[in-house]
Amino acid sequence: MKTHVTALMALVGFTAGAHGAEGDGKAVFQKNCAACHQANGKGIPGAFPALAGNAFVQGPAKDPATVLLKGRGGMPDFSQSLTDGDIAAVLTYVRSSWGNSASALATEEVAALRSELSAAQVAAGPMSNKH
Repeated sequence: MKTHVTALMALVGFTAGAHGAEGDGKAVFQKNCAACHQANGKGIPGAFPALAGNAFVQGPAKDPATVLLKGRGGMPDFSQSLTDGDIAAVLTYVRSSWGNSASALATEEVAALRSELSAAQVAAGPMSNKH
């Protein structure tokens, strides 16, 4: 009986862990993204792009991760407000929701990209006010 309880606890823990990133990603999306991109991922035509069926979102994971870390156009920079784990979770959620079927993104991949982008910014030197 004890081995059955242990096995059941291990299975429940494994299942919760397997769905944890997607659940966290959905929560991050609802809090930070849904107001513009909508809860259904369809965006607002002419204002905020749809994430559902979006080729950019489903392409190389580095591309949308860079947008979250640096911002672009009307898209804010989330580098200070989201952790690497948050970014990995929300992109994994977006890349696998609303008919999207792209691969998951690991926290370590986001951390490496954040370091790469920070190093590139330092190498570029200070911004100049000269025109």
